[in-house]
Amino acid sequence: MRAFVGLGSNLGDREERIRAALEALAALPETTLGRVSSLYDTAPVGELEQPNFLNAVASLETELTARQLLWNLLRIEGQLGRVRNLAARYGPRTIDLDLLLYGDLVVDEPDLRLPHPELSQRGFVLVPLVELDPLLAHPVTGEAMVTLLQRLQPRPPMRRMRRLQD
Repeated sequence: MRAFVGLGSNLGDREERIRAALEALAALPETTLGRVSSLYDTAPVGELEQPNFLNAVASLETELTARQLLWNLLRIEGQLGRVRNLAARYGPRTIDLDLLLYGDLVVDEPDLRLPHPELSQRGFVLVPLVELDPLLAHPVTGEAMVTLLQRLQPRPPMRRMRRLQD
């Protein structure tokens, strides 16, 4: 199954955390790391008194179920120093791994929502997704990610940094 994972960090060495997360994703059983977007320096959403984020999106081919993949994302976050704080949901974090899409699967359960419920409102997710696959369709609306991005106004401040892969 093709899945897309959003990566973000705004504490410590942001690029190193994202690289470490990508290495951990590549090491998952029954999973192959595919293409990885460029890195984007992005203004924070929500709590604005915090450092900018470095964001990217990675594609995976996996035989893990969506729930197994999500469990592994949470495990990787913990290994990389993420401490979840429900009071500061949009606060600073060492690493954030979000399961954005898992094929065309649509799930709405308390602990698993696919596609990611904020996908179409987040430029820091849509820009790297469009970089990887502009015609990728949203599983619910059927709209291409590039269409969702074009509709997003105003776009949040973002700056493309560099590619992680050749």
